[in-house]
Amino acid sequence: MTVPLFTADGLLPVGDYAVTLEQLRASRLVTGQGLGSRTWDRAWCGELVDNLEKLARQLWQAGVDRVFADGSFAEAKDHPNDIDGYFECELVNFSRLVQDLNSHDPEHVWDWSNRPIDPVSLKPHPRMWHAYRVELYPHFTDYPQLCGIPDQFGNDQFFPSAFRHSRRAHRQKGIMQIVRSALTFQFSQEVTP
Repeated sequence: MTVPLFTADGLLPVGDYAVTLEQLRASRLVTGQGLGSRTWDRAWCGELVDNLEKLARQLWQAGVDRVFADGSFAEAKDHPNDIDGYFECELVNFSRLVQDLNSHDPEHVWDWSNRPIDPVSLKPHPRMWHAYRVELYPHFTDYPQLCGIPDQFGNDQFFPSAFRHSRRAHRQKGIMQIVRSALTFQFSQEVTP
């Protein structure tokens, strides 16, 4: 699947877009092709995808198949700040999953409680962000929890909803599901109730 053009608001059109890492790397989100920008930071966008790939492969190796990416990277920004997203897992297996993920990551970034302050923005971010400029959060399918990101009425949302709305204007937007191959996505769609 290809990544569509942005809406007039600079967002991905509403929908879930299954893309492999190779397709994402070749997409306008990285290349800036067709966006009419002379200052599109192709090298930085490529670096973000390289970092997302490291984390997605760790998740896949640990048995997590559903990984979603979004954030300023998926908006019409010449130099996105980072990639945000979430992955689906079960709370009942979460501590074992985190141990497995950290055993495969040299920075041991799979920890959301330790949030050092970024000296530039003065905002706290998980260690994952400091190492990779990517933030992926767990969405527990067996025990969904609110994520602390409010909707337009001030109500907390679950990650799947929060990442499908812009934070400032609360407009609906699309999201990318990072898949190993197009066949993997088709199969997961067929077996998901």
